[in-house]
Amino acid sequence: MENLLRTIVTELVENKDAIEITVDEPNEEGTVVYHLHVAPDDMGRVIGKQGRIAKAIRTVMRAGASRIDQKIMVEIN
Repeated sequence: MENLLRTIVTELVENKDAIEITVDEPNEEGTVVYHLHVAPDDMGRVIGKQGRIAKAIRTVMRAGASRIDQKIMVEIN
């Protein structure tokens, strides 16, 4: 799942070296949280107008996780 997130974000940002993804252990509900950090200049590209791109990223990640019976959440910092 981390590779899927990295692939999506890599195509959106200009500074590909600044992409950092940290993964938390599953919480009590079984949800794994992915924390995405990008360069401040690329933050607008990842979030998009009115959060549309961020919402699309989260939707794709949840769909991929459901195929392997996982619950995930993506936080963009």
